Amino acid sequence: MPQERRQFVQTLAAGAAAAILTPRLAAATASSPAPVSTTTQRADGANYAPKGKPNPVVKPGEFTIAAAFLDHGHITGQCNGLTEAGADLKWVYDPDPQKVADFLKTFQPRFPALKAARAYDEILNDPAVKLVASAAVPVDRGPAGLRAMQAGKDYFADKPALTTLAQLDDARKAVAATRRKFMVYYSERLHNESSMHATDLVQQGAIGRVLQVIGLGPHREGTGRPAWFYEPPKYGGILCDIGSHQFEQFLTYAGATDATIMHAAVANHAHRTTPAFEDFGEASLLGDNGATNYIRVDWFTPTGLSIWGDGRTFIMGDKGYIELRKYVDVGREKTGNHVYLVDDKGEQHIETEGKVGFRFFGEFILDCLNRTEKAMTQAHAFKAAELCLKAQAAARRLPG
Repeated sequence: MPQERRQFVQTLAAGAAAAILTPRLAAATASSPAPVSTTTQRADGANYAPKGKPNPVVKPGEFTIAAAFLDHGHITGQCNGLTEAGADLKWVYDPDPQKVADFLKTFQPRFPALKAARAYDEILNDPAVKLVASAAVPVDRGPAGLRAMQAGKDYFADKPALTTLAQLDDARKAVAATRRKFMVYYSERLHNESSMHATDLVQQGAIGRVLQVIGLGPHREGTGRPAWFYEPPKYGGILCDIGSHQFEQFLTYAGATDATIMHAAVANHAHRTTPAFEDFGEASLLGDNGATNYIRVDWFTPTGLSIWGDGRTFIMGDKGYIELRKYVDVGREKTGNHVYLVDDKGEQHIETEGKVGFRFFGEFILDCLNRTEKAMTQAHAFKAAELCLKAQAAARRLPG
């Protein structure tokens, strides 16, 4: 290892252990669990965890993973995808024993050797572990990733993986220094069959050159959300959080590698008891290839909707357009994964449920083993994070 690279890693390790760790993450280095929080996430959508058909790309024992920090239910989806692609789940860690018990109940029937770690360090010190998956409180995801990469592990964070541009800068430096991967679970595309089919259609030229992408990401707040959910410094703000999905999809569908924030705004329209919370956000972007993007994200899904959010994407090309009704075909069918394609030949309704699968996870495992970038490039993962952080920083506050 070159001297300057060794010095950077040592400096970053010291900083991660001291300055940038929140109290909860710092407590994870102790040999005994931290005090237990009794608050759990029970809101619809908080535990969105699609299951696909097993499609292993590796043999048993060839790719060992661990799960650490279970603050968001997306960790189940992350581990579902990886284990369906052949990963072996060896460890789980969280300071809250109840979260660990629930995780073990879900995964131990498939992985009898899965066990609870006494501290995050126990996972990091195991040379068998190749990747750590994490759904920590968003502000803690970046620091947890730095420690994983410093320990020689690849890292797979729930979105938003980072909550500040400073964290993004640290992550980029750590990737360069350690040569480890810092991948992000952009589930609205990667773990949705209609979105993945649209990825293929666009890349095959089904609608020609993409001119605009509109992303709508309504979510249901539900009840039982933890305290950090209402604190922007901890979850990053609504454009950073939910908006990260939308910006990643724009880059993918439009084929852009960068974008400029043309407009961004946030608001708190209905949460008077948590005035700092943002329940509405919107932004528009101009891609470096001329394509434009508009997104709207919110926490106003009514209780009458049969699913946690009527997520939709509209992709307009110069030879046709695509609409995705990801989770429900409202007023018609309770199922999701509907693709509507219109071109010069006519109109098509393509039902993708159970037909496309989730190839990202297998490709990602092979990328980790082969040091390739087929599933998603590191530059793309970080650019989507950068755009949501820049949009959040530029957002003006609308009157509530």
